[in-house]
Amino acid sequence: MKLILKPAIVGLMAGLFVSVSHADLPVNELSLSEEKSGWKLLFDGKSMDEWRNYKKEDLSEGWKLVDGTIVRADRGAGDIVTKKKYGAFELSLEYKISKGGNSGVMYHVVEGDGPPWHSGPEIQVQDNVDGHDPQKAGWLYQLYQPQVPRWAKVKTIPDSTKPAGEWNQLYIRIDPRQSEVCMNGVLYYRFKMGDKKWDELVAKSKFGKFPGFAKAGEGHICLQDHGNEVAYRNIKVRELGPDGEVPQPIDGEMSLKGELAFPNLKWDQWEAINEDGRVRPLRLMELTYADDDSNRLFVASQYGAIWTFENQRDVSQSHLLLDLRDKVYDWKKPGANEQGLLGLAMHPNFKNNGHFYVYYSHTDNKRSIVSRFTVPKETPNKADPASEKIIMDIEQPYQNHNGGCIEFGPDGFLYIGLGDGGDRNDPQANGQDLSTHLGAILRIDVNSPSGDKPYSIPNDNPFVNIEGAKPEIYAHGLRNPWRFGFDKETGDLWLGDVGQELWEEVNIIEKGGNYGWSRREGTHAFGNRPAVANTTQPLDPIWEYDHRIGKSITGGRVYRGSRMPQLFGKYLYADYVTGRVWALTYDKASGRATANEQVVPDTIPVLAFGEDQNGEIYYLTNSPKGESIYRFANE
Repeated sequence: MKLILKPAIVGLMAGLFVSVSHADLPVNELSLSEEKSGWKLLFDGKSMDEWRNYKKEDLSEGWKLVDGTIVRADRGAGDIVTKKKYGAFELSLEYKISKGGNSGVMYHVVEGDGPPWHSGPEIQVQDNVDGHDPQKAGWLYQLYQPQVPRWAKVKTIPDSTKPAGEWNQLYIRIDPRQSEVCMNGVLYYRFKMGDKKWDELVAKSKFGKFPGFAKAGEGHICLQDHGNEVAYRNIKVRELGPDGEVPQPIDGEMSLKGELAFPNLKWDQWEAINEDGRVRPLRLMELTYADDDSNRLFVASQYGAIWTFENQRDVSQSHLLLDLRDKVYDWKKPGANEQGLLGLAMHPNFKNNGHFYVYYSHTDNKRSIVSRFTVPKETPNKADPASEKIIMDIEQPYQNHNGGCIEFGPDGFLYIGLGDGGDRNDPQANGQDLSTHLGAILRIDVNSPSGDKPYSIPNDNPFVNIEGAKPEIYAHGLRNPWRFGFDKETGDLWLGDVGQELWEEVNIIEKGGNYGWSRREGTHAFGNRPAVANTTQPLDPIWEYDHRIGKSITGGRVYRGSRMPQLFGKYLYADYVTGRVWALTYDKASGRATANEQVVPDTIPVLAFGEDQNGEIYYLTNSPKGESIYRFANE
């Protein structure tokens, strides 16, 4: 049973607008990440120096500066344009439209004989309920409208626009290679100016008779006066390089290199060629250790095998600890890239009880299983496959966003990371729903069974006394937590949460924390869902980066080893798609990230990070040769 959704408290404001509070979102500011990656403010909330009226030298009095917003307030305001021209660029802004109102954002506007729309395509800005135009906000006027990706399971055409009087965020990328538009973080459509489809659509529209329409290649950005009151704020622009590149959000380059951590290691009973004669890369998801004085490491592969070996540089022999292939859904099947054996955690008292825990996708493709297995004392390198005890059996509506990371915290409790259930736009609204385990970090006591459950709920779990909430939840509002880890020194729980269209984020998880999904993506608005009862104000990530920088974060760990002193205390993390690896410096006193450094110059598709008993950190990759465990070294 889902919790009842209740609209956020609304308050009346002066003038035409009714607005939901957005005190939690930054206004007319650039984050440290945005500054370092090339974003610029086109409006700072204090002056309108970057703007002038179309074909004029100055700005009319019809546009006013009101409480940190640009407001089209009076008749005769006229269309306004940026003083600068832009070719390939990204634009992000927030708008608030009046009831029944209409406006627009145009790009590549040339100051020719006619009005701006004779040369510049227009993205609609209007009231979708009482507006007078059937083409809604976010549509590229008479050309493109929201589409659903072919891979999406839910085929509903998105309309993520919030009602008149509320702030909406519009993102536009104009690039010769591919352009796109997102409304409140939701992808509406992609297009390529000048290709066959574009030319066909233009020819059918009213713009077909203007020979210069969308042909300039660069021009002004224009905010339209359509005779209605409209406000704009948080107007940011970033110019794109010749290949669409942007600066990395870094303070410097550490120029380290990666090297095989165990160059002689062979994998017991692993073959790179499967039964069908196809190459099957070794794809490791976890590397960890047991506090048992054995100096062993334990690693888990996504296809279902777990090995152990001695933590020595020259080690050559590994032992197949457990083979779960008959229980684990094959990640190589269509759409199963985020399924399989995803988590491994050794019990803090493994030395005495031999218990370890796994998280895997069940072979029926509909469930995630958290189980306990036991290693008998007489066979320390071989677990008993018949010892499985299922701890949690969690239904999964889709194949992706399974999360899957598990780890024991300093408190001795087991933490479990779950994604929102999958597909795009969080179709079941699980991110903010406390009545489901999905989209959350769970915290359970596996040492104390309770009733018919093989675990109990810690008394201080934050939602124990919230009616309808799952008491296992420790924190929520997550999309797809891809790898988390506790800092050996501080006990902080660091987590990387994979974003959807625009932002990737790093969070430090707090008890009871709400991390915003799917009303927010990082510090940015997402979708148009109302706030949910019994949830708190979302917490900001300590760091985020946009999808020009990377598209799939791999959460890492804080380095507490001694081999690489230049990394000490830094959070190591990566992006799987772009292969970039960074080290983030965090000031706990201020709660802010203070620096971000590039670790290696090469691109490395890091699947996960692991840690040994000495605080040394390893990164795991995909390899058809079995060369999957690396460490950082000096050049």
